[in-house]
Amino acid sequence: APGFIDMHVHLREPGQEDKETIATGALAAAKGGFTSIACMPNTDPVNDNRGLTEYILSEAKKKAVVNIFPIASITKGQRGEELTDMADLVDAGAVAFSDDGRSVESSQIMRRALEYSKPLNTLIIEHCEDENLSSEGVMHEGYYSYLFGLPGIPASSEEIIVARDTILAQETEANIHIAHLSVKGAVDIVRNAKKKNIKVTAEVTPHHLFLTDSYLKNYDTSLKVNPPLRSKEDVQALIQAVKEGIVDVFATDHAPHTQDEKDVEFDKAPFGINGIETAVSLLLDRLVSKNIISLKRFIKMISTTPSLILGLENKGKICVGADADLTILNLNKEIVVDVSTFKSISRNNPFQGWKLKGTPVMTIVGGKIVYPFFSSKSL
Repeated sequence: APGFIDMHVHLREPGQEDKETIATGALAAAKGGFTSIACMPNTDPVNDNRGLTEYILSEAKKKAVVNIFPIASITKGQRGEELTDMADLVDAGAVAFSDDGRSVESSQIMRRALEYSKPLNTLIIEHCEDENLSSEGVMHEGYYSYLFGLPGIPASSEEIIVARDTILAQETEANIHIAHLSVKGAVDIVRNAKKKNIKVTAEVTPHHLFLTDSYLKNYDTSLKVNPPLRSKEDVQALIQAVKEGIVDVFATDHAPHTQDEKDVEFDKAPFGINGIETAVSLLLDRLVSKNIISLKRFIKMISTTPSLILGLENKGKICVGADADLTILNLNKEIVVDVSTFKSISRNNPFQGWKLKGTPVMTIVGGKIVYPFFSSKSL
C-alpha cells in the first residue's frame, strides 16, 4: 500500500525528551506502518516560530527513519491571544497550524487564522473543546462519571466549537480540519457542514472507535485521554460516520507520557494515549476484517486522504514520480499487543494483551526498508 500517514502525533521534542524524541517517535511510527507523520506544536517551547520549525526539520533529517512534517501553533505560545507569523512558518516548512491540546478560545482570533490560512494555502487543525465547559473534567460526562464519582467533560464542550468553527470556515471559505472527533453531536454538525459544501475534514482515532467510558471502571490512567472516551452511542455514531465517509482520516493522536506521570490518581494523571504502534492492527482487526469498511477505503483514510489534506504532493499514492514510501501488510497475521516491545519511550497504551488480526510487516521510506529494523543492535 502507499505509505501510511499519521497527521496527528506528539513527538515531545524539544523539551520533553523523557517521554519521546524525534528519533524514538519515528522508530515507533515505522514499526506501526507509518512512513510520514505530522507533529503537533505543543512542545516546550511551543513550535510557534521559524527557528523551532527549522530545528525539528533538521533533527528529523539527522535522526528520523520516517518523514516528519511540523505543524506550527496558531497562536504564540498556544496562549490563544496573538496569531503566529503564519507566512514565515509556512516558508520554514510548517504544513499546517494547530493549538492542539487546547482550543482557540477567541472566535475573532480563530476567524483571523482561517482568513490568513487561505492565501497561504495552508490548513487550520482544531482541537474542539470549550474549556469553560470542560474545565476540571477528567472523563466523559454521563452515567459512568456519576457512577465513578469523577468530574465530567460534557459532549457540548466539543459540539459548540465544531459548530463555531464550521460556521467560520463557511464565512471565510477556508479549510478547517477537525481533530479527534468523539461525540455524535459533532459528527452530525460535520455531516451537515459537508452537505453545505463547507471545506471541512475530520479525523477519528482508534481509541475513540473501539473504547467507551465504561472501560474506566478500574480508573486505568492509560485510558485517560482528551477528548475523553465517550458513550456507546457516540462510538456507534463514529463507526457509522466512518462507513458513510463523514470522517475522512484515521489518526492516532499519539501522546506518550512517562510511567511516573501516569502512575498517579486518575484525576491527577495527564491526558494521552501512546497509539502509533497499535493503530493499524486495531483498524484492520476491528473494521477491515469485519467488513465494516473495505481495505481500499482503509488505505484511502490512512494514506491518500491525509496526503491530500496536508498537501503532500508525492505521498499517498503508488505511481511514476511518487515517493517510494510503502507499507506492506499481512492481513492474516495475528498479533498480541505487548507494550514491552514498543519502540516508543513510553508505554501508556490501554490495548495491552489484545489479540488482533492484521499487521504491518514492512515499512519502506524513500525506497529504503526502515522496518523491520535489521540493524537492531545499533538501535
